[in-house]
Amino acid sequence: MEAAVIAVPTSAGRSGPSPAWCPSRAQGQPHGEEILEYLAPLVAKWWLPDEVVFIDAVPKTSVGKFRQEGLRERFRTGSPGLRG
Repeated sequence: MEAAVIAVPTSAGRSGPSPAWCPSRAQGQPHGEEILEYLAPLVAKWWLPDEVVFIDAVPKTSVGKFRQEGLRERFRTGSPGLRG
């Protein structure tokens, strides 16, 4: 599975951008809330992303690097992928 973490526009009551984790969707994969519940006791609270948004595939450049701007554009247009 591939995943990218990007900064997205801030939700109400928070200053600065919020982190969003964007993993590619795999069959039989747990929901985003289940993943965050699993990670909560294992990592520092401030490491956890605010949101999990599943995507079909991580966009890449011609040399195979992750193209985070492509993901950020999805959030700006309001169609990031499949939530949680």
